Amino acid sequence: MHTRIIPSTGEKLPVVGLGTWQSFDVASAAAHPNLSRVLTGLQAAGATVIDSSPMYGRSEGVIGDLTAALAGRDGYFYATKVWTTGEHEGIRQMETSMKLMRRSRLDLIQVHNLTDWRTHLGTLRRWKETGKVRYLGLTHYTDSSHEELERLMRTEKVDFVQFNYSIAHRHAEQRLLAASADLGVATIINRPLGEGSLFARVRNKPLPGWAGELGIQSWSTYFLKYLIAHPAVTCVIPATANPVHLSENLAAGEGPLPDRARRKQMAEYLGL
Repeated sequence: MHTRIIPSTGEKLPVVGLGTWQSFDVASAAAHPNLSRVLTGLQAAGATVIDSSPMYGRSEGVIGDLTAALAGRDGYFYATKVWTTGEHEGIRQMETSMKLMRRSRLDLIQVHNLTDWRTHLGTLRRWKETGKVRYLGLTHYTDSSHEELERLMRTEKVDFVQFNYSIAHRHAEQRLLAASADLGVATIINRPLGEGSLFARVRNKPLPGWAGELGIQSWSTYFLKYLIAHPAVTCVIPATANPVHLSENLAAGEGPLPDRARRKQMAEYLGL
């Protein structure tokens, strides 16, 4: 598994992680065996990042319950978010997240969709000083938020920024990725598969013959390798509850990556 450096510390982070929106928001324990296989498969491949949020329903609690039963539970990189307004409510929500995820310290807490970011960044800086959280960050999921994310990276000291980016939606290539690299901020990519819309685009379309040169045997790997090849991308977090889909996602973090000319060819092959 390829890794990228977290600029604020030099720590290495595997380039493929796991998103949990919808996929881990399950009420029935019948879904747990598959989700446990996803978690163990993630770690077996050398990947560590699990990204969640209070917005994602039961996901934080499911993550906590399932990882608590795993021998390698302390080897994951646990990331969640704060998604409320006000200092008191922010603290209450973050403490609840820690209890649900069964962690005495979280690796990363991000201000979800920039909600009351001034208040929460102040709290998170205090938490970082006392060791309750290792890293802090900001997130959003729309192109229209990229300008504000860049502005905040330039005015606020954050370790991570999370935003939307896919081979079909490349607005982040205009400024945001370059800005994060210049400012030394690690990036987490959400919506890397276009919330599934990319698969509709390639329905009944074969992989190009040259895909094999990059170790690409699925469209998931194709889409994710395009992103990972950008040097400013630290980690992509496709969400899945399917161990087979996880394997295809993880394959994107291994083997050769496309150079600039090949990335251009990858987009052109899809008519993008």
